[in-house]
Amino acid sequence: MESLGSYIRSAARATYSAYRSVPVRWRLAGGSAVLTFVILAAFATVVGALTEGQVRREFDEQVRSAANKLASEIKPVSDTATGHVNCGQNVSLSEFARADDAQIRVFSDTTNRVICSQIIGSNGEPINRPEFLPPTQPGTYEQDGYRVEIPPQIGIDPSGAGWLLYARPLSEIDHTLARVRLFLGLGVLGGAVLALLAGLFVARRAMRPITELTDAAREIERTRDPSLELPYPEAEDEVAELARTLDGMLRALDASRAETHAMLERQREFIADASHELRTPLTSVLANLELLSEDLNGEQAETAYAALRSTRRMRRLVGDLLLLARADARRIAPSRRTDLGQVLIEAAAELEPVAEGHELSIEPGEAVVEGMSDDLHRLVLNLLENAVRHTPPGTHVHASSAVVDGQAVLVVADDGPGIAPELGRRVFERFVRGGRDGGRGSGLGLAIVRAVVESHDGTVKLKPSEADGSGTKFEIRIPAASSEASELTVRERS
Repeated sequence: MESLGSYIRSAARATYSAYRSVPVRWRLAGGSAVLTFVILAAFATVVGALTEGQVRREFDEQVRSAANKLASEIKPVSDTATGHVNCGQNVSLSEFARADDAQIRVFSDTTNRVICSQIIGSNGEPINRPEFLPPTQPGTYEQDGYRVEIPPQIGIDPSGAGWLLYARPLSEIDHTLARVRLFLGLGVLGGAVLALLAGLFVARRAMRPITELTDAAREIERTRDPSLELPYPEAEDEVAELARTLDGMLRALDASRAETHAMLERQREFIADASHELRTPLTSVLANLELLSEDLNGEQAETAYAALRSTRRMRRLVGDLLLLARADARRIAPSRRTDLGQVLIEAAAELEPVAEGHELSIEPGEAVVEGMSDDLHRLVLNLLENAVRHTPPGTHVHASSAVVDGQAVLVVADDGPGIAPELGRRVFERFVRGGRDGGRGSGLGLAIVRAVVESHDGTVKLKPSEADGSGTKFEIRIPAASSEASELTVRERS
């Protein structure tokens, strides 16, 4: 019993879950159709039962009336010479039976055999097919698919009595009732289908305000503009309350977003200003430490050199933060026409003394862009340092610059172990480290590369440098300056 109860509960939960997965408009229309079907089916059942009873009563009354009429009109006469009985003197049995496809028999009360019938055989004898049993008393009954009516005994001249049997096929009433049931069934099904269609139409019109709210929400999602107005239905119902609630929520989110945006802007401004103000005292400290380290000896000199290294690293970190803060605050620094090829030469020359056994080669092709030379120098230097710092000694690092299809293209590639795929998706995020530099990096190098590239309306891509998927290749694309500007920059270089 417990397993049966568990099965019933599980089936009920599955049915309820399937019902909840059906769209609301179909649930409303389906409920309306089912309710209409139940009402019409109950109505059709009652009407069918009443109609069947009425039809059967009328049929029985017709059979009884026809039998009594025939009994009153028929006057069988017996021929004493031949023994035959003539039943058709006053009424023709075949004509009387033809109108209703009836069966008529006259039985002798003494011999219980058929003495008259609406069908006469070739030998002149009446035929009893289908075979009806000789009646013994008046009454009504069914036999072999016929409604049989036996009126009281009739007289047979010159002296005698007999029984009249009048029968009509029940197939006639069965066909009539079948047609009635068919019409009622079609009416029930048609009414249910019409109720379903009408329910869908009404549900669709009723759900139109929600559809409009959905469209408005999708537009807000697409534009990310919570200040857009939501449509309000005319009726003061649950949908109007939902629209007001959603509108209030959007207004609150818009205000919260504005506050958050203002706070972030203030933070970016503060970081940019603080980073800028830190550069002056750091420069002073760095200069003093350099002078101090020259005058000290022994352990004090080593301490001064350690402080000098930390201060240089701090100055580099502050410079990185200043660049990122300036990019976040969208501060536009003065720009001029700069050749990426020349920047590549200067960055390679700066890095070469600390390349630590790496093979560094460059192809500085002419690639003039409109940009900030210091930031572009930082971009190239970060890429080269990243290749040297994250690859083992002996790795070949190659950098090139050129103009391709109106864009200045800078490529820095190495044949090292490459970047792990799970790290490649986050390599341009801030403070993400690969772990191969021994923790010396700040995790801001590639983030600065992306910030500088985006500030110059360019793109940066990371891809493998080798066909087998090993190595690392960074490709920078920045819109190139006009040809006249390129020629001017080349003359300045020469």
